[in-house]
Amino acid sequence: MKEAVIFNIQKFCLHDGPGIRTTIFFKGCPLHCQWCHNPESQSFHREFFYNREKCSGCGRCLQSCPQGAIMTTPRGILTDVNRCHFCGNCAAVCFNDARETVGHPYTVHALVQEIEMDRPFYEQSGGGVTLSGGEALCQIDFVAELVKILHHKGISVAVDTCGHLPFSCFDRVLKYVDVFLYDLKMMDAKLHKQYTGQDNRLILENLVRLVNKGAVVHLRVPLLDGINTDDNQILALIDFVKDLKISRVHLLPYHATGSYKYTRLQREYPGHLWARPSDARLHKIKQLFEAYKLNVKIGG
Repeated sequence: MKEAVIFNIQKFCLHDGPGIRTTIFFKGCPLHCQWCHNPESQSFHREFFYNREKCSGCGRCLQSCPQGAIMTTPRGILTDVNRCHFCGNCAAVCFNDARETVGHPYTVHALVQEIEMDRPFYEQSGGGVTLSGGEALCQIDFVAELVKILHHKGISVAVDTCGHLPFSCFDRVLKYVDVFLYDLKMMDAKLHKQYTGQDNRLILENLVRLVNKGAVVHLRVPLLDGINTDDNQILALIDFVKDLKISRVHLLPYHATGSYKYTRLQREYPGHLWARPSDARLHKIKQLFEAYKLNVKIGG
């Protein structure tokens, strides 16, 4: 029986495709964007959130850990991730919910049941399901079965993708997906590798192939002031997509709403490197896209 690791199921979403949607967040991503607002999505394995503010220091988690992976430090109670087997004992005994398991296995059947609970909202709003992450298509055997079932049930499917995976993954789901929300972060290959861990060659190739196969594509462009917002980079991106049949372009200004998650994962967040472009700059970028007759919107 196929299983996938899911770290969140978010209901009543309005910015992940048309209408009201249920967004399923799959764990694991081939990119490691330094500004990622879902850092718990990057690893393919289960993890823990530790909320120091909720922790009373009672020590029950230390006593419950069969691997001895939990220790008391001046920074609070921390976990040695190299020793932790993510059995969940510590979260189960925590009275204060200071420890939370991130990533739970789902079968296709269980996930379809969860999705179908929201069917009335899809029917009334023209919404559906969005598969996000992480990168949902990295768990392609599971996703291919899931989207086929949803398609036959008449439930609209959107896939939010970073594009960095073999095109065979797109081929397997293409006829069952109504819209791809395709991330294109920057055109400079060296900068792309510096900030995401991978260059953008495969991402660009897959975008062209996907559009040429007739897929409906909404392009999503994250904008970080001073990183990918100068005219040269924006015009290079426009030049690449202007002759493709892109249905819509979403300009997504940087936000730091997920920065607290890094602390809970015992990771540093380089927030000093990022800033939201000014409203004036966002409007100028929008005008540059519109000059080439592209349907563009600021926001999701």
